[in-house]
Amino acid sequence: MITSILPTYNRVSISFERGEGSWLISSDGQRYLDLAAGIAVNALGHANPALIAVLTEQAGRVWHLSNLYQIPEQQKLADLLVEHTFADTVFFTNSGTEACELAVKMARKYWYDRVRPDRTRILTFEGSFHGRSSAGIAAAGSEKMTKGFGPLLPGFTQLKWGDHEALTNAIREGDVGAVMVEPVQGEGGIRPLPDACLKGLRDLCDETGVLMILDEVQCGMGRTGRLFAHEWAGITPDIMMVAKGIGGGFPLGAVLATENAASGMTAGTHGSTYGGNPLGCAVGAKVVEIIADPAFLSEVNRKAALFRQGLESLVASHPDVFEAVRGSGLMLGLKCKASNTDVVKACYGAHVLTVPAADNVIRLLPALNITDGDLSEALIRLDRAALAVSGALAPA
Repeated sequence: MITSILPTYNRVSISFERGEGSWLISSDGQRYLDLAAGIAVNALGHANPALIAVLTEQAGRVWHLSNLYQIPEQQKLADLLVEHTFADTVFFTNSGTEACELAVKMARKYWYDRVRPDRTRILTFEGSFHGRSSAGIAAAGSEKMTKGFGPLLPGFTQLKWGDHEALTNAIREGDVGAVMVEPVQGEGGIRPLPDACLKGLRDLCDETGVLMILDEVQCGMGRTGRLFAHEWAGITPDIMMVAKGIGGGFPLGAVLATENAASGMTAGTHGSTYGGNPLGCAVGAKVVEIIADPAFLSEVNRKAALFRQGLESLVASHPDVFEAVRGSGLMLGLKCKASNTDVVKACYGAHVLTVPAADNVIRLLPALNITDGDLSEALIRLDRAALAVSGALAPA
């Protein structure tokens, strides 16, 4: 059957017409508890009053300005990000995919300007996800994303996740200019990179001059209980990709960088028609103001501990369905024994929304301001889903 929408998505036959906090209401009036948050996008829930207010106010003033002009809302958000992070400079995009493109360009231009145009190779890791552009799929390298789309953009080498020896050997090769890594893999199955490994990677980058690019598109913006996940390891990157939660649901992304790493990106080397538009930046500034508050992040950590404890009990109660809890903060995963797609389907039946991931994992990515009551309700509904899966697994 031909439809007017390109059939690239395996959509569920549920249509939502409105949202309230951590809940979505379908077109037939059914309420679903949202533990997906638009895949870590709706960081402050649905129809958040503070975001509605700032968006409405900005919409009544000006929506779009080209980057030929000064944009005060853009400057405000950039200043906030510089204030709260390692970065000296920020470029705004509309998505994580676009952020990946700039991060790659920035790293390669850095070495070109240092008369080392041979240092173009970027090390990445199996199980990674950096968007679906030509650079993004070449960086990840998985057959699932690259099959049929060759020839791939050259200059990427994928290493095994957690293979320190391979990384140490590869990073010292003379043509390597950067290493790109997610502090917590999302699509790869909620796999956190241990703090010691992140520190070791930073040391290797300092030793070799290789630029460290962190992809915090999914794990950033308070998701792990710090503003950005790398803060737990006490290190800073040279370049960082941000998107998803930074707009609270409004399309927005950014590349943050040190002055040194960004030194090659002079006037005319990159641009975006919509990137940094007043609407997106006004919303983004409000999101950063809310999430960067230490009191807010403290609450994320408290709720994360509460939720994780409940999930551990859930795993213990359903050993035929689940194996373990993974992740950090409110970026959690349930490693499944049963098929994760069957578990996600059972969750729909229990009116709770989850997200599948690689390695037979379901992702739990609730709004960061989810209430304690909704977390308790989430555990009840996940238990109901697990019982349904257990029943289906039981012999007739």
